[in-house]
Amino acid sequence: MGRKKRSARSHVCRRHWLGLGGWPVHPYAQAHRNVIGGSARIEGASIQAGHVNGGIHVHQQSAPPRPVPRQLPRVPPHFTGRERELAALSEIHDRAADGEAPLIVVSGPAGIGKTALVSRWVRARAESRFPDGCLYADLRGHAPEGPVAPGDVLGQFLRALGLTQTPTGLPELMGTWRTLTAPLRIAVVIDNAISAAQTTPLIPGGEGNLTIVTSRFRLTGLRIEGAVPHQLGPLDADASWALLSRGIGEDRLRADAGATDRVVELCAGFPLALCLASAWLSSRPRQPVHTMADTLARDPRRAATLTGEGAVAAVHTALDECYAVLPAEAARLYRRLGAFPFPVFESRLAAAAGGLSLDEADRVLDDLLEANLVEDVDVDRWRLHDVVRRHAAALARHEASEDGGTAWAEALRRACDWFLATATAAQRILTPVQAVLERTVRYPPDLSLPFDDEAGALGWLDARRADLLVAVRTAVERGWDDTAWQLVDAMWPLFSRLRHYPLWIEAHELGRAAAHRAGNGDAERQMLNSGAIGLSAAGRLETAIDWYTASLDAARGVGDRRDEGQALLGLGAAHREAGRFEGAIPYLAEAIEVWNEVGYLRGTALARIVLGEIAIERGRYQQAETHFRLALSTMTELDEPYEVARARVFLGQALSRMGDHGGAESELRQALEVFEVRGTVHWQARTLDTWGDSAARAGDHSAARGHRERALALFASSSPKDAARLRELLGERSPSADPDPSAPPASGHRPATRADTTPSAD
Repeated sequence: MGRKKRSARSHVCRRHWLGLGGWPVHPYAQAHRNVIGGSARIEGASIQAGHVNGGIHVHQQSAPPRPVPRQLPRVPPHFTGRERELAALSEIHDRAADGEAPLIVVSGPAGIGKTALVSRWVRARAESRFPDGCLYADLRGHAPEGPVAPGDVLGQFLRALGLTQTPTGLPELMGTWRTLTAPLRIAVVIDNAISAAQTTPLIPGGEGNLTIVTSRFRLTGLRIEGAVPHQLGPLDADASWALLSRGIGEDRLRADAGATDRVVELCAGFPLALCLASAWLSSRPRQPVHTMADTLARDPRRAATLTGEGAVAAVHTALDECYAVLPAEAARLYRRLGAFPFPVFESRLAAAAGGLSLDEADRVLDDLLEANLVEDVDVDRWRLHDVVRRHAAALARHEASEDGGTAWAEALRRACDWFLATATAAQRILTPVQAVLERTVRYPPDLSLPFDDEAGALGWLDARRADLLVAVRTAVERGWDDTAWQLVDAMWPLFSRLRHYPLWIEAHELGRAAAHRAGNGDAERQMLNSGAIGLSAAGRLETAIDWYTASLDAARGVGDRRDEGQALLGLGAAHREAGRFEGAIPYLAEAIEVWNEVGYLRGTALARIVLGEIAIERGRYQQAETHFRLALSTMTELDEPYEVARARVFLGQALSRMGDHGGAESELRQALEVFEVRGTVHWQARTLDTWGDSAARAGDHSAARGHRERALALFASSSPKDAARLRELLGERSPSADPDPSAPPASGHRPATRADTTPSAD
């Protein structure tokens, strides 16, 4: 792809903490005088528009409680029998000694019904025994693309429990996970595990929790953790009869009882095989049952004895028979799903991959559901059992051997294009002031979006983040380099707002290499700068500096002055974050000079904010005030209320350090109003933290505690390290022990002075 011409592209403003701002804020009633006096009591957030007199007590309403996570898969409507097994699990759980957190391993071959059994049992006890939630993760131990990493699952679990920012390394994730779950009573269901090593990091802390693992293996390595094994066997004959009759009726089975007994015997008590046989018979109402029995018995792959291998062979025979009678469109989509690297998918993705309308896809998925070839695991969430998935993949490979892989490649490309188009739509909703780099979509999907507002767009990006990364990897493997880097670019709001650092970094490593192979200099610099932000935020400062340096060299090589300023700003901020102030200042000064030349005033303001932070850290408060006031003036002139509010927080801190606590309070109050209207939790917390520091310096220890308690409640879900620091400060210090205004911040903390080497995250 040739180099693009960037027309009024505001890529700089979204690549750094230059803010994702620009969001309109509800107009304030500045023209009205609002006087509150006496012993007023205010519930909830308030906005001061005029003078406030008298003894005021402001009570901030606590944040609404987070929904209790109930993530277990739906129990199949055909669940039958298993009374003994359910009772056995209850006995294991009930006999756990006080002070123990039970760990149960349910093992058995594929298709035996492990997930359904565990889901049924845990759901029955959820409200009474696990009031704090039920978490679920499919580790995909036998997936062709490989099992899920424990760190990815821990991030998912922590976010489900309300933590919006998670650590990056596995040891830190494990520590946070065990700390957070220690006081809770939760059930953790770990499905499709392949090893003890994959499972151990996911065991929660505390004594009131349960971990239950399903696997095809017995996972004897978990015995050291106190695991109790439960081997799941086949259904008995009565339950098998009952399950087989669900789709076709008892009368038809009894009319050919001998053949029914043979089908039950050949299916060996495997629920999956019985469901497929039932679906086959249901689709042939005039066929006698002995036809199904004869088909299963003829299969040469079936073992001579009724072992698990024999049952699996029976499953494959039943799958072949179900596939053979599918309508052509359903059979085609079934093969496409076999080529999917996405274990769980939504209707729109199936429609895009199959080149179908959404209505057509829903109809075809209903056909596949009727044949028990797909499972509906949630609202608009579908999956293939791993045995079924391998069968569909075998059919897809056979088709590829005949057409050279054309159909398979088209299905994958259509899927990647759908992810790209949908993520780009989310990006435009979430960052409307940002010009989007050019997109090249070979198969533009003619489908409605799965969201229509900011919350829905961000929620979709977050829920599909693993699939988006799989799409990037797939594009790289297929040589679709433009698609790969464009997918990474479209995921920007996900990175900047939710800060999933491992995902952020891996995606940009792939995107940078793809852009380089594509020969797209603009895109490569985009990947370098956006990736460096994530590296810096994750604490990998030296690597971030390497990326910024590469971006600077590339920008100078093509004479892109705005990109040059961006790289200089990143280098200055990274050096400041590393404590190298003397090295940071020249980069920041040069960034201001470059951006003044090209008229990019917003960039100059943000560079001044970093210079102001350095000045505070060096005790030069008047110099810091000058930088922050210049930044505030520029952002006000540019009508960017979000960045104005951030500048006010920094200015408030400088004023507090200078002893102007009234001025600091005024700036911080105005900033907090904006962040509360916008719902920016991270910056609400930082503002309150800074306000608490200012109040303590002014000697108002009651107000300081109030601000810090509010900040703690917000940091609990956005910054565990800050939350821990505030807990220590609130728990170990009496009001009289608050820091002296002339003393350095406790424990090296500098409220709201950290240079945002990540973008302004919500």
